Amino acid sequence: MANNRGLIPSQGGALKDLMLKIKLILRLMADRRVNFWIKLLPIGALAYVISPVDFVPGAALPVVGALDDVAILWLGATMFIQLCPPEVVAELSQDLGDKGTSDDSGGEVIDGEVTDISQDEK
Repeated sequence: MANNRGLIPSQGGALKDLMLKIKLILRLMADRRVNFWIKLLPIGALAYVISPVDFVPGAALPVVGALDDVAILWLGATMFIQLCPPEVVAELSQDLGDKGTSDDSGGEVIDGEVTDISQDEK
């Protein structure tokens, strides 16, 4: 099974997932346990987006020009989270209310069985 320690499991909605990821990145940036050099990844990705220098100019190919900016942001954020210490990522994810990285389900499991009833049996 693939190691997805840095990925935030879906909490129900793309906007909510994006906000959780941004909060996680901000908390990781402020954490002293994360290496300074790793913190340069999201900073570099943001600098690229703000910078007038572009690999694919938006004037020549407007859609592709915007997509490369999005791709750089995504790659920078994903690599940053993956390179951070796993215990720090797990701790901060739990602080944000991310139930997906917790070992404790926190709820009761009820075993059940599903039975289909046709219209004739009602």
